[in-house]
Amino acid sequence: MLKSLHHIAIICSDYEVSKAFYTEVLGLTILAETFREARNSHKLDLALNGTYLIELFSFPNPPARQSRPEACGLRHLAFAVSDLEAMIAHLNEKGVTTEAIRTDDLTGKRFTFLADPDGLPLELYES
Repeated sequence: MLKSLHHIAIICSDYEVSKAFYTEVLGLTILAETFREARNSHKLDLALNGTYLIELFSFPNPPARQSRPEACGLRHLAFAVSDLEAMIAHLNEKGVTTEAIRTDDLTGKRFTFLADPDGLPLELYES
């Protein structure tokens, strides 16, 4: 039986840019960083509030991910935030563009979307 979500793996096109985005802009912390010379690949283990969450990988010349219009497969990653406006202001100060705030018709909660450096859709969901 499934117990919990263990981690999310993301392959990026520019390791340093994505590392800065996930750590300096979103505020995830580094648990471990490894360079695998045989694969010419980085692996960065990231945590949110002390919980292991994301593996950020780099590989030479990864194919582009189809994202929009809505493609089959993983749609987006969603992060819970307590103050949506404050998070949007923080992101905008860092040069990150966010979409307009919307309200979930089913829950009444507010949310917005942004993209990581490779265009991966990220959602901020107020809870």
